Amino acid sequence: MKKAAIAILFLLFTVNLFAQENRIGNYGFRLGLTAHPNFGFIKAEGGKGNGVSLGFSYGLIGDFNFAENYSFSTGLTITTINGKSTEVNAQPHHGISAAITDYDLKYMMQYVEIPLTIKLKTSEMNGVRWFGQFGLSNDVRLSARQDAKSNGTELANNVNSSDWTSLYRAGLIIGGGGEFSINNKTSVMAGLTLNNGFTNITDNSYSVKNHFVAINFGVFF
Repeated sequence: MKKAAIAILFLLFTVNLFAQENRIGNYGFRLGLTAHPNFGFIKAEGGKGNGVSLGFSYGLIGDFNFAENYSFSTGLTITTINGKSTEVNAQPHHGISAAITDYDLKYMMQYVEIPLTIKLKTSEMNGVRWFGQFGLSNDVRLSARQDAKSNGTELANNVNSSDWTSLYRAGLIIGGGGEFSINNKTSVMAGLTLNNGFTNITDNSYSVKNHFVAINFGVFF
């Protein structure tokens, strides 16, 4: 409940900022496209993560520029977060014998992601503006698949895990990068983002969280 309250307060704060129409009107709204890889990993209280797995994100991005160097940045993307773990007494795939205690798992999660972030920009220097970004990731599950092994024996392969994974995921976004001007209206964006999940992605009695580092690319028009 506390995390949900924080998310709601953050949203109300941003809505209040953009209700000031005169400020928005002065600086405008920019819409763009993004497509970028990400490198996902798992942290589980009942075990440990097993390296990183490649994922992908694509969709729309938008900046509401409410001052010369400040923007509210959001978007609508399809984001796939993959990750591997070894967990003890895991219960993500029902029907497995209770005698099996160690599982090598792969989580393959796909979400609709709506980030709510503040972007702080430098003034333009030789066609380049550097920025830092901080905010909240709001993700709604589209699909969930899972692989499972124990002692080298395959127990599940690409099974639908929607019944034992969470519908909503929240995360903290921290990142930075640069915007490179092509002309008066178009710019290319590149950067690096850490998306640190802080909600449990399963219905296990212990916490399993997925995170990713993204290499961001986008074009604003």
